[in-house]
Amino acid sequence: MSAPVKIGRATLYCGDAYDIRPGLGWFDADVMDPPYAIRTQGAGRFRKSRPSMDEIAEAGLDKGFDLAIINPLLAGSVVVFCHNDQLAKLLHHVDGQFDRYAVLAWVKKNPMPVANKHYRPDCEPYVHAWSEGFEPRGSLAEKRRFVIARACREAKRRFGHPTIKPDPVMDKIMRNVAGESVCDPFMGTGSTGVAAIRAGKSFTGIEKNPAWFEAAVTRISKANEECAHA
Repeated sequence: MSAPVKIGRATLYCGDAYDIRPGLGWFDADVMDPPYAIRTQGAGRFRKSRPSMDEIAEAGLDKGFDLAIINPLLAGSVVVFCHNDQLAKLLHHVDGQFDRYAVLAWVKKNPMPVANKHYRPDCEPYVHAWSEGFEPRGSLAEKRRFVIARACREAKRRFGHPTIKPDPVMDKIMRNVAGESVCDPFMGTGSTGVAAIRAGKSFTGIEKNPAWFEAAVTRISKANEECAHA
């Protein structure tokens, strides 16, 4: 692991989350988009024109993740994106470890026209689990269980990451999580960090892919500069 990069109230680590996160100690919220456990075969006649599944497989983002990264002793709340087929195990893991939880969803305006012997990926679930004192924040309108946004096709091409979450989704999550410190163990290109900085929170991110790490440095640096001059 190289030395962390500090950008204003953000600290970024290039390395493996399973090695680094336990040593970082307490955060008010862990917000993460870990690798999904999904089938990347199929897509029929759309396969050649929709390379996202190939990109996900090539990046190793289809193998799932170790639930042990979710630790109530290290975070007051957690937000975890997942595939529908991971929900049962994820909910079983957080049930009893945190006081309460909710299943929410990002509803996509432009989902891929595939189903792969399942339902269309027109929404992605995420789980928000919290301990006492870290209940969801925000107005009544901000506490709705879904957010509607377009998938970031242009950002995916620009930064070379196949699963970038759009700003409206991450901004909603930052309005909902309690506290001032946020950690993303699977930072990718820094979408959580950008939203955290915009929300006035401190941020710590971990990403093992050097190219995505550099993209996160660029994006979070820009967000920090914009907030400093706002």
